[in-house]
Amino acid sequence: MDFDGSADTEFVKFWNSVLEPKFTKYRHILQGGLSRHSAAVLPNLPIKKGMSVLDVGCGWGDMTLQVAEVVGPDGRVVGIDCVEAFLQEARKDAAAKGLSNVQFSRGDAEVALPENEFDYVVARFGTMFFTNPVAALRRMRKALKPRGQITHIVWRRREDNPAWQKAKDITLRHLPPPGADADTCGPGPFSMGNQETSDLMMKSAGYEDFTFTRVDEKIMVGTTPEECIAFALAIGPRGEVFREAGSELAEAKRPEIESEMRTFFESQERDGHGIWAPTSSWVISARNPS
Repeated sequence: MDFDGSADTEFVKFWNSVLEPKFTKYRHILQGGLSRHSAAVLPNLPIKKGMSVLDVGCGWGDMTLQVAEVVGPDGRVVGIDCVEAFLQEARKDAAAKGLSNVQFSRGDAEVALPENEFDYVVARFGTMFFTNPVAALRRMRKALKPRGQITHIVWRRREDNPAWQKAKDITLRHLPPPGADADTCGPGPFSMGNQETSDLMMKSAGYEDFTFTRVDEKIMVGTTPEECIAFALAIGPRGEVFREAGSELAEAKRPEIESEMRTFFESQERDGHGIWAPTSSWVISARNPS
């Protein structure tokens, strides 16, 4: 299945060149944390055997494979992501599980999707990064058959997500915010955190019957305080502040930043696996009109 609508955008190039190595390094944190939110939701979704399902921004494909097991051999699941390295790992995992009803394709949902093809569309923590969210959500809706459904999971407001926001607050006490021309992963993880704003986006994209369900989960942000700090300074809004400040200034401020971060992470819940901090998401479900 071809999802390639044009040459890579600068956004896609940035993900593949700058962000992919960082995400891959911390896959054990990211995938484990994100999966706690989808695990709270997936068993209750009306996805049935024989359905065709599209997973947008599938990453390493762990949720895609779970959906493939639900729809069974008579169904099919397509996972798309703009990062080829993620998809290579997803294909390996699918083969290891012996799943023949799943396909992983490189593509950008903002650029091209097939139309009128799927019974259900899912997305976990990907739609917040759309540079033009209404247009992309509309494209996802058009990928659905009439009366098909969508469920996408997004982070709630930054103040509801100390696991991500607290480290950024600390970093910003020592470094300037990124400029308007900074290289970024998109609008940011909290771009759909406001329910009223997301409600308007869904309406503008043409959906109906949409619902918002809140999920609160603690996720592991590192196995040790040292890994928590390294992870925070590599990925997400806090990593963006550190990267865009420039190496000279960032390294000069590193000792103070790391000291404050250590205090925060050591104050969080800890068990034999690692350090856990609170996160909160919206599970947004809707339907394509007939």
